[in-house]
Amino acid sequence: MKIDLLLGLQWGDEGKGKIVDVLTPNYDIVARFQGGPNAGHTIVFDNKKFVLHTIPSGIFNPTCINIIGNGVIIDPLTLLREIDELAQKDVDATKNLFVSRKAHLILPTHRLLDAANEKSKGSQKIGTTLKGIGPTYTDKTARNGIRVGDITMDDFNEKYQRSKQRHLIQLQSTNFDVENFTLDGMSLVEYEQKWFEAIEKMKRLKCIESEYFINENLQKGKKILAEGAQGSLLDVDFGSYPFVTSSSTIASGACSGLGVAPGAIGRVFGVFKAYCTRVGSGPFPTELFDADGNLMRERGHEFGSTTGRPRRCGWIDLPALKYAVMLNGVTDLIMMKADVLNVFETLKIAVAYNFRGSKTEQLPYEAVTEKLEPIYTEIKGWDQEITDSIADELENYIRFIENYVGVPITFVSTGPDRSQGIKRIKN
Repeated sequence: MKIDLLLGLQWGDEGKGKIVDVLTPNYDIVARFQGGPNAGHTIVFDNKKFVLHTIPSGIFNPTCINIIGNGVIIDPLTLLREIDELAQKDVDATKNLFVSRKAHLILPTHRLLDAANEKSKGSQKIGTTLKGIGPTYTDKTARNGIRVGDITMDDFNEKYQRSKQRHLIQLQSTNFDVENFTLDGMSLVEYEQKWFEAIEKMKRLKCIESEYFINENLQKGKKILAEGAQGSLLDVDFGSYPFVTSSSTIASGACSGLGVAPGAIGRVFGVFKAYCTRVGSGPFPTELFDADGNLMRERGHEFGSTTGRPRRCGWIDLPALKYAVMLNGVTDLIMMKADVLNVFETLKIAVAYNFRGSKTEQLPYEAVTEKLEPIYTEIKGWDQEITDSIADELENYIRFIENYVGVPITFVSTGPDRSQGIKRIKN
């Protein structure tokens, strides 16, 4: 039995949560493999909207086991808030939620370091969510991290205090105003108290050796879906560095983020929008600053589910999409938010770039520091509402993308609800 993957192919916010929710009935286990509460997966059904930041998107299926894998970093306070919010909507996340003991913890002072680092960059800031993601992954790779398994150890408080003091010493050198900075409206002392209360509640969760659990269930023939966060173009190695996240968002990250061998990977579902969006700083060749960009933002409700920030919007970028398909070995493409483009008479598709006076279909190393001018082709829009069938013009748009990237689009989302979508037969 193989483990299937689902991940984003752009700069995040592609709509992965909805698709995991739609696919979950086909799987016994859904496992999140990287990222932290900087992610926001939105799911809509029965006129209810849910936003998940740490918990896998399969949590709404009562027969599906959900695993927070070792590659994920966890803010205990954020996780417990999420569990409580789900409970208020009659979803008991604790029944089928498992947490890897090897997952790292976001400390309160990690969030202070994140804010200080971002402030120090000035105009070169990355646009971080200030959730402590970067500093936590930094401690992880520097072998200074604290993990879920540590919370039941006798020396947990000692480890915590050592990390806290190390962080405060780092903050002293930045002239960051720790005393007057608030975390979710609380001082460090107040937030820290709530954080430790959450740690006590975390001890009641099912904390497991997830790599054994996952591989044993694979051997038993259980169907497993690995869920990624953010998007491929934010990958720490292959994204628009340094305007990236701090983890591996591509398919190979699922192996290290869950403890599975490369040979265990089966289908790779790549999720992308019918256009492009980006939150925060970094290059965006097809970004629009006109009425078309504003219309995409309004129709697509393009505001960050974690930060609330307006997203930058632009036409679809096929060289970038093909690059992400290559990195991930995508077998199935899933196109989201086709309905946002319903009102456009003409659509533009970036098929190459003008870089230093030459045409290229590749993303050069200098793409972060030098402007790439997109080369567009135009195609007739469908200019109508999409219901349960695909208009000829939409089909043409789909086929154009398929022919360019060489992978079939098997599902087209036509609205936010889990019921709004059209399955396509592979061509």
